[in-house]
Amino acid sequence: MICKPPLVVLIKRDWRGMENIPADGGFITVVNHNSHADPFAYAHFQYNTGRVPRFLAKSGLFKKGLVGAAMRGTGQIPVYRESTDALSAFRAAIDAVERGECVAFYPEGTLTRDPDGWPMTGKTGAARVALQTKCPVIPVAQWGANELLPPYAKKPHLLPRKTHHVLAGPPVDLSRFYDQEVTPELLKEATEAIMAAITRLLEEIRGEKAPAVPYDPRRERIEQRRRTEAQNRGGTASVAQQEPGVREAVQEEGQGT
Repeated sequence: MICKPPLVVLIKRDWRGMENIPADGGFITVVNHNSHADPFAYAHFQYNTGRVPRFLAKSGLFKKGLVGAAMRGTGQIPVYRESTDALSAFRAAIDAVERGECVAFYPEGTLTRDPDGWPMTGKTGAARVALQTKCPVIPVAQWGANELLPPYAKKPHLLPRKTHHVLAGPPVDLSRFYDQEVTPELLKEATEAIMAAITRLLEEIRGEKAPAVPYDPRRERIEQRRRTEAQNRGGTASVAQQEPGVREAVQEEGQGT
């Protein structure tokens, strides 16, 4: 009642693949994330399939006033990140799937940091739940909400009216990972299979190829740290090469800073 009317007015829809959403039984959807508006736009698509999604969110949000009341009242699922047992952190999601519900995962864990909006490397939560329950994993790609509200933008771009493209694909085949010891390597491989399926669907929507290597925030942080350290070493070397009086002045300025 609150969300659908403005969504209908603000966004045109190009929705495909609804036939791949299971009519009954528990399953998970794995969706790319490129705008703070896309949870609403995607929920609209999912709602229209007849299978209401239950989104995962950090447990702290369920304790905060109106937001907490809305999260609890709409049946969203808390993730207990403080749990020492990784599987226990997703116990509520596992229980929901086993009850026959749909659980929606944003496997990237946050808005994509890829400069061109492609899916990043994923986190292993969706793979953990999928391997525990052996439920169908439906990959979904979306594009267009990011044009309405770009990542980290404060004001939407209302005109011209944007189109929200959604393409749901057939289930990701994870059967080769079943009944094996759940190791970090196994979870990483299963997660890569999930992210590859989402990326292929987004390539179809956008009509172009994604980068051969997905953006990895952890790798980028390491590279940024290395660049910073190299620049610092270069700055120290340049000071050492200066005339003594200049070198001392630079050092004093640095100490003051």
